[in-house]
Amino acid sequence: MSTEIRETEESTAAEPVRGDRDTPVFRPRADIREGKGGVTLTLEMPGVGPEGVDIDLDRRVLTIRGRGRVTRPEGFRQAYAEYAEGDYERVFTLSEEIDEAAIRAGMANGVLTLELPRAEAAKPRRIEVRAG
Repeated sequence: MSTEIRETEESTAAEPVRGDRDTPVFRPRADIREGKGGVTLTLEMPGVGPEGVDIDLDRRVLTIRGRGRVTRPEGFRQAYAEYAEGDYERVFTLSEEIDEAAIRAGMANGVLTLELPRAEAAKPRRIEVRAG
């Protein structure tokens, strides 16, 4: 896993737990991509819209929560389901190399993307050598 972001111990449970809405709380799948400018974190949260996402950052601990919408069409009864609706939660710890003030988030089609830019002091730079 990236040196700038790591998952905390409490978010590693594989089985969903019951949340405050009496719905299961799932650990969303995540991709972490590291580049020269920082880290991009992408999480899958089907059924969650931008208004249902809460992102908190406290002492370098990034907590991401998504509240799923329950969709039950009227006039139908569910005969079979492989997909369970619920909420999502995942917790990561950021290194000091991440510029907390510059973090950006966007949500589209149930996928949350966070841009975690590297702090200027942590970015590699070239030092010019002068003659004399």
